[in-house]
Amino acid sequence: MNKWILASRPKTLPAAVSPVILGTAMAYHDGSFHPFIFFMILLAAVLIQTGANFANDVYDFEKGTDREDRLGPARALQSGLISPQLMKSAMWKVFALAMLIGFYLAYIGGWPIVIIGLASIAAGIAYTGGPWPLGYHGLGDLFVFLFFGIIAVPGTYYLYTETVTPIAFWAGSTMGLLSTAILVVNNLRDRGTDVKSGKNTLAVRFGYSFSMMEYAACVILPFTFPLCLWYFWDVGMAVLPTLFTLPVAVHLLVQLRSKTGRELNQVLAGTARFMFVFTLLLSGGLIL
Repeated sequence: MNKWILASRPKTLPAAVSPVILGTAMAYHDGSFHPFIFFMILLAAVLIQTGANFANDVYDFEKGTDREDRLGPARALQSGLISPQLMKSAMWKVFALAMLIGFYLAYIGGWPIVIIGLASIAAGIAYTGGPWPLGYHGLGDLFVFLFFGIIAVPGTYYLYTETVTPIAFWAGSTMGLLSTAILVVNNLRDRGTDVKSGKNTLAVRFGYSFSMMEYAACVILPFTFPLCLWYFWDVGMAVLPTLFTLPVAVHLLVQLRSKTGRELNQVLAGTARFMFVFTLLLSGGLIL
């Protein structure tokens, strides 16, 4: 069991769970909430994220990206804990489970949810797999922003309300930025080994300074959302405690500038925690 927990990368799950929580909180604020729908969306999101992590493990291993000098946490295939054949089998089984849950969600939401579900699974595989892997051509940041933000939050909101509002897309942009921040730290840490492996992430293409500016934008811009909810849309002051996480964002930015190599694993974990706490405070404010 421990090796499968390692392969699932539980520290990445806030990126999958947070958009569902925020989209649900927005629907609740607008008078629409169903506990069973919430559970099913959450389970589908976790399964798709887990399947994507399995796929990433497989295809990075096959491409030789997960080298012995890798700075990130140990990977299941790289460590020899799981064979490539077994990991691929597990990947397809997890995606199959996600699709089974997707039948119920598609029954509720119709064709838009079918398209979102299939596109999410395809993107999870195409991120490091296939003939033109997205993550190897600098498109990882864009697709994380889209699928963990612009698509995930409005998609969740739509399943409760059967409609999508401009605010839902703005909330999606907020989650997309925070999810991208996690990827930026990952890519900045792996920049040296990615160059050797031919993985041309944005950190490789544009360098350290660009990654620092990208990270700063990803962790600071989200604070405009609760301010605008309070000032322009009269949501109430309950969303403002989200601003208390601003010092955490600044601290993470300082850490990113001062740490290198394996030390960045702490910043990566801290960014994921920051995203989750930000989401809980913002969602709690919307519910209250």
